[in-house]
Amino acid sequence: MSHIVIHRDHPLTMEQAREAAETIATQLADRYEINHHWQDDSLHFERSGVSGQIDLEPGAIRINVRLGFLLTPLKYQ
Repeated sequence: MSHIVIHRDHPLTMEQAREAAETIATQLADRYEINHHWQDDSLHFERSGVSGQIDLEPGAIRINVRLGFLLTPLKYQ
């Protein structure tokens, strides 16, 4: 299993960041059949072969993705 972590600063309020994350999650859910749900300020997502979470912080976002064995080659693209 491969693990990808991305951390970025942003100028958004927590509400704006949450709306942006929800919009992206909904688009990914429609396109890739990803299930997602919120737990506090973390958006958890999963589907066959991939899972992870988007953690919202004031002024920053952290994305953690775990790729299953078959999707590991995508880490290098």
